[in-house]
Amino acid sequence: RVWVPGPGFALVLVLSCPAERVAHPSCWDSRRCLRDSIRRVAGRRGVCRRPRPPTSSHPKAGFECVLQQGSGTFVVESVVSSVVPPPSKGGRILVVSNGAYGVRMAKMCQTHGMDYEVLQYDETSGPTVEDVVGRLRDSQGRRYTHVGVVHHETTAGTLNPIEPIGRAIREFDRDISFIVDSMSGFGAYSVDLQAANVHYLVSSANKNLEGVPGFGFILCSRERLQREGANARSVSLDVLEQWQAMEGNGQFRFTPPTHALLAFQQALLEHEAEGGSEGRLARYTANFTTLKAGMAQMGFHPYLAEDKQGVIITTFLFPDDPNFRFETFYSRLSDRGMVIYPGKLTKADCFRIGTIGRLFPHDVTNLLAAVREILEDMSVALPVRQVTPAAASSVLRSFA
Repeated sequence: RVWVPGPGFALVLVLSCPAERVAHPSCWDSRRCLRDSIRRVAGRRGVCRRPRPPTSSHPKAGFECVLQQGSGTFVVESVVSSVVPPPSKGGRILVVSNGAYGVRMAKMCQTHGMDYEVLQYDETSGPTVEDVVGRLRDSQGRRYTHVGVVHHETTAGTLNPIEPIGRAIREFDRDISFIVDSMSGFGAYSVDLQAANVHYLVSSANKNLEGVPGFGFILCSRERLQREGANARSVSLDVLEQWQAMEGNGQFRFTPPTHALLAFQQALLEHEAEGGSEGRLARYTANFTTLKAGMAQMGFHPYLAEDKQGVIITTFLFPDDPNFRFETFYSRLSDRGMVIYPGKLTKADCFRIGTIGRLFPHDVTNLLAAVREILEDMSVALPVRQVTPAAASSVLRSFA
């Protein structure tokens, strides 16, 4: 079992999709079906619909779905580098960051020579509407054209308030485009794309939808993409051209991730059978609740405050015990077929346990039993005392 925030442990049916289907013509049509299916996942609340033909009453309404090869980071960069105009054309983006993935988005902006600012928060906190609007207002005469934020920041496991932020952006300036990295949110946490004023939502096949790595996707406003998409700084990551190719012949412009696409077809069927995003979130919540209760019995408590904590991944601080060595703890769990995640915080030594993928509460119970046995074998006193962030060192920075 893999206890990380993705790619997670996938259903055998997903992993065993027949390779001989790759060259079949039905595979070409399946890409259109996949795009429609992703829209349906987003539209279970009736908010993400296929664009209607432009008319006087419904001009360019709705959202498109664009598939993009590569990792989730590739897909985030494809959006950022395609839709934000260069400084010479007035493009400017505000990146709201409270973890490593917000920092990564800012790094993309820097690399591509964009005019950008970062609204930076501590890893234990999250953005507020007041702060975001305040920064937009204090633009020093150079208005922002875009705002980017991570939906579920897996650095510590923080769930950020996407919908209130998006609504506030629209109230402040309807022309600002809102980019959401929902890599570890989409497929479990529902977002009303229209109500939340989201213009570009990015996610991946191998997170909450429980497919395998190989591609991600963008749910985007057709009107915004057509208006802003001609700013690409890369050939292979050009979102507008990728969408135009898929609309034209249904094909990827370059080598497609065929096996990942076939596996994703099955993953979407499993997602629907489980009750869609609501059903999947219910299972992940049950996993998290079981983990939280079991770890508390051993003295561990989530690093984040309850109002900031999501159910995708949970951060726990190291025990304040001289017998605890993370490398030993990690290796012994791995020897039992249980892989957890090293910490990624900058101010505290910690480890993270993900509760997504094909995992259920009984799997969590088995993990908890293994954690207890290993700690006892290491002569770590239970219940543990946890290291406080102020006292923590940075011994794991190289390991992470």
